[in-house]
Amino acid sequence: MGRVWRSVNLGVKSLLLHKLRSSLTILGVVFGVAAVIMMLAVGEGAARDAQEQIAQLGATNIIYRSVKPSQDAQSQKSGGRPSRVLNYGLKYDDFDRILATVPTITKALPIREIKREVRRSNNAMEARVVGTTHDYQEFNRLQIERGRFLLPSDNEHYENYCVLAAETARTLFPFENPLRQSIKIGSDYYTVVGVTKPRGSTAAIGGSMAAQEYDKDVYIPLNTCRARFGERILSSRAGSQEAEETQLSQITLQVKEIDEVPMTAPVIEAAVQPFHEDKKDVDMVVPYELLEQAKRQAAIFSLVLGSIAAISLIVGGIGIMNIMLATVTERTREIGIRRALGAKRRDITQQFLIETVVLSGIGGLIGVAIGVFVPPLITQFSEIKAVVTPSSVMLSFGVSVLVGIVAGLYPANRAAKMDPIEALRHE
Repeated sequence: MGRVWRSVNLGVKSLLLHKLRSSLTILGVVFGVAAVIMMLAVGEGAARDAQEQIAQLGATNIIYRSVKPSQDAQSQKSGGRPSRVLNYGLKYDDFDRILATVPTITKALPIREIKREVRRSNNAMEARVVGTTHDYQEFNRLQIERGRFLLPSDNEHYENYCVLAAETARTLFPFENPLRQSIKIGSDYYTVVGVTKPRGSTAAIGGSMAAQEYDKDVYIPLNTCRARFGERILSSRAGSQEAEETQLSQITLQVKEIDEVPMTAPVIEAAVQPFHEDKKDVDMVVPYELLEQAKRQAAIFSLVLGSIAAISLIVGGIGIMNIMLATVTERTREIGIRRALGAKRRDITQQFLIETVVLSGIGGLIGVAIGVFVPPLITQFSEIKAVVTPSSVMLSFGVSVLVGIVAGLYPANRAAKMDPIEALRHE
């Protein structure tokens, strides 16, 4: 141990004789290690963002959504003639059939969404009216600020009750308590029984699901929605009227364990898809599959970023090798004297390897400090989320030391193989 410590002490002294050269050599490793940590932090941040967005949908959920058919699909269905009423999407029969045929489902949430103007005196806004049941709050993790959410009895008794989202409440009731007040949706009046806390929007997930904004919602019982609005929606556009007939906008199904999702999804698809094969008007989203896909993509993304950053680390290693080769040439007489005094080849090899490890180790430590310090600043001053993980720090530092050893092997071996007599004659 004492021998190694003396070698380390001697190596540090040798490097300090050329401070500027040693500092410039270390810089390559510093930038390489810092770049690896920061790149992996950005990759980890992007991965967590995507996974959090998908996890909000519920990893044990399976979602079926109504999709408006394309013009081609509509033409094929109506024999090339435009249909006066576009009938598409999920039906109540689909909902009942799924519950009757898939035993692993523990909860099911039917949803009907309609865009309507909601009004309170002179205050009005375009809102998303959501006809649903009491389970909607749990499925979408809504928190109540005032009053309560919908109850099962509200749905059973077709009550004209509603729950307002945060922004809807602020717009319609800027200076009043909304509870027990009335608002107008279409031609009917609804009593406000609750207000939800603000909830962040969900981002769009590829082509699977559009982004959802919860703060402009109005929640009413599903049976009330069905009785008041019916299933046919008329809309005017460019002087013409269009009619759409849809029963349910979405059905969210939940299983008990995440392991049951892969085997339940095909069963649900088999129960629904045959009744919509010709119109292609429904689409299934399985958050669990999206989550697994996001994890695979994140791993590839991190690998690519880490590989790009690792190139700078290799360049730093080449710099160390170059400097050490020059050092061997400069210290040829020293090597000859040490060999003449009894030093063995392994002592010479050890000496030069220690110097390269000291160079790469110091560079690695400084690089780790920079790599850990910068990502929080990136997150604070930009919208890019960067997360430093202990594994990325240990990996980058370990690789920097390994690069130092590999880069020092050739110069150390070359120094050790020098003939002592020729080395002593070197000028």
